[in-house]
Amino acid sequence: MADALQASAIEQLFTHARTHNVLGGEISDETLHKLYDLTKFGPTAVNATPARFVFIRSAEAKKRLEPFMDAGNLEKTMAAPVTVIVAHDEAFYEKLPYLFPHVDARPWFEGNQSLIETSAFRNGSLQGAYLIMAARALGLDTGPMSGFDNAGVDGEFFAGTAIKSNFLINLGEGDPAALFPRSPRLPFDEAAQIL
Repeated sequence: MADALQASAIEQLFTHARTHNVLGGEISDETLHKLYDLTKFGPTAVNATPARFVFIRSAEAKKRLEPFMDAGNLEKTMAAPVTVIVAHDEAFYEKLPYLFPHVDARPWFEGNQSLIETSAFRNGSLQGAYLIMAARALGLDTGPMSGFDNAGVDGEFFAGTAIKSNFLINLGEGDPAALFPRSPRLPFDEAAQIL
């Protein structure tokens, strides 16, 4: 096994990391590329990697997203340096000959819409979580959220494709003064068991 991370790294990724509602700063193209290049290494079933990420940064792109935001998420999303649309491609299996070359896995999915939808959503959600952790590892703060019109976003950003939005993540430099007190978490005995 690899050595455990230092306490400071664990704090940055987990125990001191928070969901931020107020995010500022700037994020370069280079940082967004680094973010994806870390995220892509997280495991997914049959290496399907169905997640698709749209990094909304420009004023024009924010204007396209704006009509689909719920009121409670609108202001913070428009103010964030970058908002990521975390989506998944339901045609992910078409890329399996490249991504999973040692066996032809396409027939496992072709024609099985229920399996396609479940696999794309599950593994795309995992990749969205990996993106949050990768962002924290790079020193960015995150504000993941739902609270938007998925169908509207899909029509605006993914029309004519098999890609569907899942959730959004605001990225930037968080303002610690704007944080709420940390909400409680369930203790081990209420959320887990060892058999």
